[in-house]
Amino acid sequence: MRIAEVIGTVTLSTRLEDVPPGKLLIVRPLGADALLAGSPSDATPVVAYDELGAGRGCRVAISEGREASAPFYPRRVPFDAYCAAIMDTVRIDKRDQTKGVVR
Repeated sequence: MRIAEVIGTVTLSTRLEDVPPGKLLIVRPLGADALLAGSPSDATPVVAYDELGAGRGCRVAISEGREASAPFYPRRVPFDAYCAAIMDTVRIDKRDQTKGVVR
């Protein structure tokens, strides 16, 4: 799971019937350096499915790969990234800054 910031949305003209209602968000993953500095990340943005209601500027936790489709089991969905949580705050433990660990 990674922390990301919502930077936009994707609008579709049609969708597969098997895909549950929700939004597709454009999110930019944030590494430890970006979180520590409070600066934008230069990571490549990804598209994540969202049914929680995250909006632009929100920090979210995303799961990727096979885990992104786990909430929909046994239904098969074509998602590579899933918005698992909207984060209110992110606290970085100062003792772990030298190791690059975000808690």
